[in-house]
Parts: sequence; structure tokens; C-alpha cells
Amino acid sequence: MSHFQISDPVLTMRHELTVYMHISPICCVEQPSGRLIAGQGKKMGKMSSQKDLFEVSGPNYLTYVNWNCPHHRRSVMASLVQGVYVLERDRQWNRQGPDARAPAWWKFFHFELREALVDAADSSIFGAVYAFQPPYHLADPAATAGAPHYVVAFRGTITKKGSAYRDLELDLQLVRNGLEHTSRFRAAMQTIHNVVAWAGAGHGRVWLAGHSLGSAISTLGGKAMARAGVVLTTFLFNAPFLSAPVEKIPHKGMKQGIRIAKSFVTAGVATVLQKGTGGGEDAFAALARWVPHVLVNPADPISAEYVGYFGHRKKMEDIGAGAVGRLATRNSVRDLLLGIGKAGGCEPLHLFPSAVLTVNRGPSPDFKTAHGIHQWWSPDLALECSAYSYA
Repeated sequence: MSHFQISDPVLTMRHELTVYMHISPICCVEQPSGRLIAGQGKKMGKMSSQKDLFEVSGPNYLTYVNWNCPHHRRSVMASLVQGVYVLERDRQWNRQGPDARAPAWWKFFHFELREALVDAADSSIFGAVYAFQPPYHLADPAATAGAPHYVVAFRGTITKKGSAYRDLELDLQLVRNGLEHTSRFRAAMQTIHNVVAWAGAGHGRVWLAGHSLGSAISTLGGKAMARAGVVLTTFLFNAPFLSAPVEKIPHKGMKQGIRIAKSFVTAGVATVLQKGTGGGEDAFAALARWVPHVLVNPADPISAEYVGYFGHRKKMEDIGAGAVGRLATRNSVRDLLLGIGKAGGCEPLHLFPSAVLTVNRGPSPDFKTAHGIHQWWSPDLALECSAYSYA
């Protein structure tokens, strides 16, 4: 049976909805359990030399997609991001025509590739625009009612010769100064604007998706569009959290103590540097209508801290430090210091007022597994899902 837990409605900081349930990958029917299990089915082969082959590594058990099912939506979005990775590897290996491996990753779900996004700095493919084109004889109005019309997807870092230098350069840029002024992000942002314009009144059916470095691009794009009044459904797989991974500390008390101390330090720095400016609360709260799907693995040091970031909000309320928590949750010391002398300061990329947080609680034997995109379409995931809102 599903278990729903909603926080005290008098809290002004956030409202939380936590869900644990069994879900079938075929019809998304709830089954009696205390975990969100994304279906049951045989495991896909994970041969590293064949990871680009959809029939070997992809979710080919999803012969029917119900767009009302969270597992189906997540699996398809992850597959479309994987399609971008394989597009770039097809380019590097000069796999063309019948030898190309990328098309299966979107055609299986009735998408068409409308545009491949190319980085002018190294000619690598870093993103793609897909259009949903279901055949009329397969169209199920109930199942496709929630489907996107367009998806703009971005891959993460590829550590191969053809793109490694540029990708790693952008990883470093993300940590040091952000991606806002890079040619890759400018091209991505222009594409998002173009797709929203194509969609017209149906811009709500434009979705964004990204993995790792691509999640950072999707985050920037989603925030920019939200400020412009256009809220886009967004899937952020293993998004970078630009802070020390406190979540990786095994001792719970020590972990909480570090987060509480960090909140007081952050709030203190913010109070000094933002004196008379309102602390950016209005700008942060203005993004509350945008509720991205943030998908993380606690064994992944790059994204794990999102688990603590959202959970810590309630802790600060519980100890009577809600005002400090509210100030700390929308600021980071790093970005406060980087913003000194800059008009409008420097906005933290990784902080969200609202989100649906999905945590993969299944075993992850190594970093490659914990940070990889493949985990998100596995048919036997153990997921914990919580919805957070800022008010």
C-alpha cells in the first residue's frame, strides 16, 4: 500500500510529500509494498563494449509507454539523454547510416530527432531536440495525454579523445565561474527559446532533460525560462551539487552538526553581504512554480548532497532556527563571495526552492554505477520520492 507523509502545514519553509510504492513497468499499477519498485523484469545486459546498443542496454521492455506513469516518464527521458551520448559517440567512431546506434534510443519511443546541438568549440554533439510523433494506430489518448510535444536533452561529460578536453574544461568552468557565459550554454539557451516558440501555446509540453554536466545546462535553462514566466517540466539526472558532499559522512549526528553549523555560517555571510538588498528572497521564491525532477544516488558524490539539502530544511525548523534555515537554503558561501562586486551578485546554480526529489536507494558498487545514466531505466529500482515546495 502506498504511504503518504505530509509535513505540518504551518511550516512556512516547505511542504513535503514522501511516497514509497511498488510500480509495474507495464501498466504502472500500484502493488502492496513499502518501496517504489520500478517494475519487475529481467536485467538488461551491461557489456561495456555494447552499452550504446539499445537492444542490449536500453529499456526495451517498455513496449507500451503510459505517460501518466512516473517510471515510464523517467525511463524515456533518461533514454533520450542517452541518445545524445550515443550521437556523439557515433560521430567520434564515424558510425553512419545502418551502423549508427543512436536512433534506436528515441525511435523506440516514437520520437524524431529534429536537431542535434553542436558545440562550436570542438564540433562535438552535446544536445538534441526531439519531437514526439506517435503513430495514429498506436495512439492511446489516455496514455499519451501527458506526453511532451518536444524534448530538449543534454548529455554530460564524455572522457574520450573527441570531446574530453572541451567537456572537462566546462566541468572546471562550472565549478569556478558557472556556465552562463560559455558558448555551449548560449547555444543551448537559444535552442530552448526556439523550441518554446515552435510550441506556441503548447509550450507547457516542452520538456528539458540532462545528465551531470547536461543537468547543469538544463538547470540554467529551466530557471531562466521560469523567470520569464514559462515553466518547463525538467528532469535532472545526477545534477552536480557544488558543495562538499556532507551526505557521504556515515555518522548521522556529525552530518547534522556540520549542516547546522554551515547554515549559520552561510546565513551570517549572507546577512553581511546582502545587507539592505532583501537577501534575494523574492528572486528565489519567484522560482517556486518551477518544480524540477531531481534524481540522485546517495553513493554519487557529485549529486548526493541534494538528499541532505532538502532534508535539512525541516531540521532547521525543528530546532527553532527556521529563519536561519530559510536564509541559508537560498544562498551558498561560495556564490556569495564570487558575487562580490558583481551587479545582482552570483546566483547558486544548485539551489532550488521546489523540487520532486527521487533517490535511488538500491546498491551501487562503484562511482560509475552511482553516477551513470543507465541506472534510471532499470526495471528493479528501489526509489524514495519526496516533493518539496518553498513558501
